[in-house]
Parts: sequence; C-alpha cells; structure tokens
Amino acid sequence: MTDQPSRGQLRQVLRQARRNLTGDQQQAASQALLEQLSRQEAFVQAKRIAAYLANDGEPNLTPVINFCQQSGKAVSLPVLHPLTKKHLLFLDYTATTPMRLNRFNIAEPELVCQAIRRLDEHDVILMPLVGFDAAGNRLGMGGGFYDRTLAYHSKAAKGPTLIGVAHSCQEVEQLPVAPWDVPCDMIVTPDNIWRYE
Repeated sequence: MTDQPSRGQLRQVLRQARRNLTGDQQQAASQALLEQLSRQEAFVQAKRIAAYLANDGEPNLTPVINFCQQSGKAVSLPVLHPLTKKHLLFLDYTATTPMRLNRFNIAEPELVCQAIRRLDEHDVILMPLVGFDAAGNRLGMGGGFYDRTLAYHSKAAKGPTLIGVAHSCQEVEQLPVAPWDVPCDMIVTPDNIWRYE
C-alpha cells in the first residue's frame, strides 16, 4: 500500500492551490515570469513562440505575449484540432486576431488555414501545467492534448524548446509518470528555473 497520491488527486489539490492565489499574486507572478524568461537564451533567440491564454488560475502570459510582439517575435496560440481528437494546432496570434471560445470556454484564434503554423516553425513552446517535479515531469489537466501533439518531440532531432510555465505552489516532490508523458526541456516559475537539456 502506498501513500503516493494519484494523478487525479494531485490535479485537484494543485488546481485549487493556484486558484487560491490573489489577483495581486497573479499579477506579480506574470511580471516575474517575464523577467525569468527574458534571461533565457532559448527565449531571447526565439523568432516564433507558442504561448497560451491563462485559464483556471494558470499563470497569465499576457505580459510575455506583449513583450514578444513588441520585440518582433511571432506568437502562436493553441487551438483544439477540429478533426484529430485531443490534438492541438498552433495559429498565428496578434492583437487583431479574431477569437472565439472553444468547448472548454477558453479563447482561441478562429481557425483560418493560412494562420496554422507547423510545430517545427516554433523555437519555443510555453506550456501550461497543473503540477511539476524537479526532474522535469509535467502533469497536465488530464486531456493529454500537449502530450499527443508533441509525441514526436522525443524522436525529433531538433524541435522547439518545451518550457513548462507554473506558479511555485505547483511543484511536488515526485510526479507519477505515464509512458506517454512528454517531459519539459525547462520549467519556469516566478522564483526558479530548472533546465533538463
């Protein structure tokens, strides 16, 4: 018998922890994440970055997205794939991109074929997560969208740098790992950075 919590139990506890952060704490975390990322060579050198729009207490990347666009870096956002179940597409995103709510009530760019960007066009993919450990393992929301979309990554000779983005309260000592989990190359919190390259 083990005291190790299940992935579902961890998700519940960690999602609540990030939801409990105050507006001031969230705002401070957003600025600190921008400062952390702007010191990372992979981020600084990147010409195209995939980000996400925060949901359910996730760190808000709006300052990061604004910085990228002001610095001439192209930004993409994830869109639920309309045909391939539980996969993502990444589409161009600017201040004027038409948006819509997906089935999870998360804003995403309207699907326009000309705006789709291949994964290998990205230098960095910033990924939300529910929990992480010091070994670079990432616990997502449970849908497996990023794991399925990035399954090629471990086989690719040169792909985008995968950076998990989290609040410090989302760190756990050790995550239960599934065979399909795609690990991060780096994890960034407002207080720390872990690199696994």
